[in-house]
Amino acid sequence: MPLMLFSLVTLLMVQLQSLKRTTMVLMTAPLGMIGVTAFLLLFHVPFGFVATLGVIALAGMIMRNSLILVDQIDQDIAAGAKPWDAIIEAAVRRLRPILLTAAAAILAMIPLTSSVFWGPMAVAIMGGLLFATLLTPIFISALYAVWFGIQEA
Repeated sequence: MPLMLFSLVTLLMVQLQSLKRTTMVLMTAPLGMIGVTAFLLLFHVPFGFVATLGVIALAGMIMRNSLILVDQIDQDIAAGAKPWDAIIEAAVRRLRPILLTAAAAILAMIPLTSSVFWGPMAVAIMGGLLFATLLTPIFISALYAVWFGIQEA
């Protein structure tokens, strides 16, 4: 696990070239725990080893979505857009692709929910991804504006 975390942070640092942006992306991973908890309780599924594997996979999916959004904001600012407009436009432009990939992953987990072994993992991924996908664009946009001191013109 420590080697995996070190590799993850290193790859994010290489891609984002900023400690603030890397921290921002890493901070989105826990957003999924809201949905994981809600869905596991709702479906009366235990939080065991397989569900834990689902949470680890879920963290990667959530961070990928936030990475896409942060990168789009940076690209828009580099292209000359005003920072406030870049944050809003990036969130709007990337919302559909993020929602579609999340929906595909959630729908792909439905057949696994009836499995005795893989069911908890599927439920954890479905719930976490649903909540995190809805929260990530808001969270990243707000955090980006606050951390970099961007205000409406």
